[in-house]
Amino acid sequence: MSRPVPQHEQAMRRHFHQAAARSGFSVAPTQEAAVERLARLAAELARPAWTFPRPPRDLYVWGPVGRGKSWLVDTFYEGLPTGRKRRLHFHDFFRRLHDGVNRPGARHDGQSAVDGALDELIGDSRVLVFDEFHAHDAGDAMLIARLFRTLLDRRITLVTTSNYPPAGLMPDPLYHHLFEPTIELIEQRMDVLDVTGPVDFRRLAAPRPEARRRFATGLCLPPGDTVLEALGLTVPAPAEATAVQAHLRELPARAVRRDLVWFAFDALCEAATGVPDYLALAERFGTLVLDGVPPLAEASADGRQRFANVVDVACDRDIRLVLIGADPLAVLPADQALTRDLDRTASRLAMLQRTN
Repeated sequence: MSRPVPQHEQAMRRHFHQAAARSGFSVAPTQEAAVERLARLAAELARPAWTFPRPPRDLYVWGPVGRGKSWLVDTFYEGLPTGRKRRLHFHDFFRRLHDGVNRPGARHDGQSAVDGALDELIGDSRVLVFDEFHAHDAGDAMLIARLFRTLLDRRITLVTTSNYPPAGLMPDPLYHHLFEPTIELIEQRMDVLDVTGPVDFRRLAAPRPEARRRFATGLCLPPGDTVLEALGLTVPAPAEATAVQAHLRELPARAVRRDLVWFAFDALCEAATGVPDYLALAERFGTLVLDGVPPLAEASADGRQRFANVVDVACDRDIRLVLIGADPLAVLPADQALTRDLDRTASRLAMLQRTN
């Protein structure tokens, strides 16, 4: 005997198919299981919280770049009733969590600093959606572990996307063991949905002129290209060097010109910088120029990861990115775990204009 389908589950399923049709495609077979699970979750969340002996199970949606993970969770989020829901990019959430934990006087009312920061970020939300969850920084491993335990122990339903299966998080073998307890927690308490499939939806969607983004006006240029002069991007003189306030530190910029900031690759990606710094720069500047960009096979592992994070932030915050140097992805490293991140980076760099 088939189970009765709740009204809210039916409504969410229709919402998914209508949203796909408006975008000119249909839900792929590899996405159907995720659509069904998200529709059931919508029905569970529609019930009063007091009717649940336990909160709905959390969801971890993963797969390669271009398989529609963000579209799935964004569409789910849009279809939920207004109120008591929160959607955050993981980069931004983690920066704000860091700020809350490290702020003077963060501990109050007997709560830990993490709990206090979460209270401010989440409030009374019943469902939290994270996009592009990942774990690379060993220094953040314990904070991420505490974050997940706190979210899962509260009656807050977590839905997150990732390019990695849970076992692929914190891929550096030197630090992976630090994250294994969190991986076990994710696998025990979250439904893991794999949307891997042959269809790359990035190749199906024709960009509309009105949807053109500032990030897509960026450039990849070799050194000395005449296009630089034509665009007014003259190489900075030594006298233009200045310190720029990022998150909690100053960074050595080659130049600041109104809405533009210019860095050497080594100063931004081979130094001890992080995503909070890139977010702070994106909030202040509309154009980021990075020169001396090497093939990433020649950069350090940390430098490659920082570069991938810079591209992520520039794209997500829709600022113009100008890269001057070698084609960074000309020779990809053989590190399979890192290549998964660089796949996303490559898809975003493909949006930039190139000259020879």
